[in-house]
Amino acid sequence: MGELLELTVDGVSLQAVVDPGRTLLRALRDDLGRTGAKEGCDDSECGACMVLVDGRPVNSCSYLALQATGRSITTVEGLAGADGELHPLQRAFLEGGGIQCGFCTPGMLVSAAALLAADPDPAEDAIRDALAGNLCRCTGYQPIIRAVQQAAADMRRAGTPTA
Repeated sequence: MGELLELTVDGVSLQAVVDPGRTLLRALRDDLGRTGAKEGCDDSECGACMVLVDGRPVNSCSYLALQATGRSITTVEGLAGADGELHPLQRAFLEGGGIQCGFCTPGMLVSAAALLAADPDPAEDAIRDALAGNLCRCTGYQPIIRAVQQAAADMRRAGTPTA
């Protein structure tokens, strides 16, 4: 028997009936149609499943869906504007080579968005710390770090809200 999950995902109020043991990742992907967060390790080690819960990065593979009741969830899909315009982070990742295979990208983007919401001008060490829970096997991390730096600069110049 399931329980009612009521939450806001990317600004939209949603409901689903879920088993008490269902993870937020499975609820987002299977019940709510938000497939941006990926299942990598299923053990909170890789960061591919990262989403923001009330603005804080969370590994959704180990966060129970029912814990998210009444909370605001931001997925990688929610970073883009309502009109489909890419978030400055998304644009910087594309333009700066921060995306190769793309599997780590959703987690990297939401982690970076949380960082820029807290610190619009982060030092490289702060970027590395914020992304430490996200594994990438393709880029060597430097293009990702440069993309976060570029997005931060672009957002400061434009006066863009950070999240």
